[in-house]
Amino acid sequence: MPTRTPSTKKPKDLKATMKTLVSYMGRHKYILLAVAIMVALSVIANLMGTYMIKPVINSLTGPQPYQNLIRGVIFTAAIYIVGVLAALGYTQMMAKSAQEIVYDIRKDLFVHIQSLPLSFFDQRKSGDIMSYFTNDVDTISDALNNSFASVVKNFMQITGTMFMLLILNWRLSLIVAVAYVMMFLYIRLAAKKSKMYYTKQQKSLGELDGYIQEMVSGQKVVKTFNHEEKNLEGFRQRNAMLRDAGTGAQAYAATMIPSVVTISYLNYALVAFIGGLMVLRGWTDIGSLASYLVFVRQAAAPINQFTQQTNFLLSSLAGAERIFEVLKIKPEEDFGDVTLVNVMKDENGKLKETSQRTGFWAWKEKDGNLIAQKGEVVLRDVDFGYAKDKQVLKKVSLYAKSGQTIAFVGSTGAGKTTITNLINRFYDIDRGNIFYDGIDIMRIKKDSLRSSLGMVLQDTHLFTATIRENIRYGRLDATDEEVEKAAISANADSFIRRLPQGYDTMVTNDGANLSQGQRQLLAIARAAVADPPVLILDEATSNIDTRTEDLIEKGMDALMENRTVFVIAHRLSTVRNADAIMVLENGEIIERGNHDDLMKKNGIYHKLYTGLFELS
Repeated sequence: MPTRTPSTKKPKDLKATMKTLVSYMGRHKYILLAVAIMVALSVIANLMGTYMIKPVINSLTGPQPYQNLIRGVIFTAAIYIVGVLAALGYTQMMAKSAQEIVYDIRKDLFVHIQSLPLSFFDQRKSGDIMSYFTNDVDTISDALNNSFASVVKNFMQITGTMFMLLILNWRLSLIVAVAYVMMFLYIRLAAKKSKMYYTKQQKSLGELDGYIQEMVSGQKVVKTFNHEEKNLEGFRQRNAMLRDAGTGAQAYAATMIPSVVTISYLNYALVAFIGGLMVLRGWTDIGSLASYLVFVRQAAAPINQFTQQTNFLLSSLAGAERIFEVLKIKPEEDFGDVTLVNVMKDENGKLKETSQRTGFWAWKEKDGNLIAQKGEVVLRDVDFGYAKDKQVLKKVSLYAKSGQTIAFVGSTGAGKTTITNLINRFYDIDRGNIFYDGIDIMRIKKDSLRSSLGMVLQDTHLFTATIRENIRYGRLDATDEEVEKAAISANADSFIRRLPQGYDTMVTNDGANLSQGQRQLLAIARAAVADPPVLILDEATSNIDTRTEDLIEKGMDALMENRTVFVIAHRLSTVRNADAIMVLENGEIIERGNHDDLMKKNGIYHKLYTGLFELS
């Protein structure tokens, strides 16, 4: 069996981790019970097959030796066949149950992560989150497939072997016990020595992986400045560190098997010599000695495998612990009871809920009262900070009437995007209130709130799917006609139809086969097909050329009609037609008014617009 590389990572709370893993395994308890029975049967068959050496050999000195030999060999073969079938059975069943368990863990993890607040993703790199689904889940799968049953089997094998040795010859077993202790002590010593090097190896590997990823993703910059040789030098240094750490780790780990085998050989020779003397003196029979020596010879393998598999199982439990810690994180809290429903007007002009999509919406309160959705948004004395010791917004108040366009301008970090994130309830405010059509947004269920808001971000995200499917992501029940209509309103239809497969063109690698402007147009079309009453444009045209910006603005004029729109932009020319412009600085609104009013004030906005002052 190949040697596994032991990990230095162990679970912090082994008991709690095992309890959670066992709860997942409990969902498949019957098949795991069958696995346990098969493992026990396999071990017993192996032990009994070895024990049969004693009666087979001893029968040769009795009457009818040939018949006894044939019967003994047939019976022993039958025992081994049962053992082989049991081993085949438990490996197949364990493989199936392991995949079922991992399926449950992976599913629960994905569902739970989608329910977590944005603060969870702010505090972790995307690579760290992906490692939960790849490295950590894979180690659990590997442990369940290979290590779990193996640890149980080897433990039973060691225990059973010691029991059989005591039965066959308790005196010789004292010598074997000393050899066992020596094996365990050396394995422990070698593992302790190699642990230090494995820690360095993991650290060096992480640094090398990070360096390679950074250099590969930044190849355009590397080639622009001709830094290939410089990068190669950095790679050589990190690669050499990994080589040295890996050499030290493997040097100690590689001594485990030879050392255990050497001790086993010495023990075998000593036991064979003393056992032979005991046979000559008549203290034991030759059959017992032969069976005993085979048990001694077989003892080294399960000891070595048990130690290695136990280390690997513990490192796998460390990966499981990381997953279970994520599963313990509280999901987004949502105590809202106000929902968004489709409505129509009856013959008396009164709102009436309907299951059909009418294009008219209302807020439905817990008592069934319906409030027409207009798109009025009010912020009243709002304070907020991503961290308790750092306030981002201070006493922010504003009123957006239905159909108005409100623009936010200000330097980076002034709080522009934070305001839109609070309207969406991606984060909850510390103090103050936000009202949507007169309803405190804390009372509105988050899925209803967010479905009424359309967002177009500066950093667009497209999925690996067709153009049509990416637009339809804004509203999954949209028809092909509605998708194309949304693309026309966003001025995306013309470039889409020029693509090789038109709307059925596949988008790959987050839209890498499209230009930045085309990706932004698709994001706007996605918002258009959702047909929200409130639209948030977070620097939607900041990375787009002037010609594409003109196309977007023409499409946005139709999209913004009869909607409340919040616009965040660095290009002040894009906000001059807004009904109200809010100038933010250090989390406070320092100026407000329309373009003409602010220009007359000769304040910050005037300086920004005329170029006397630049946004940082």
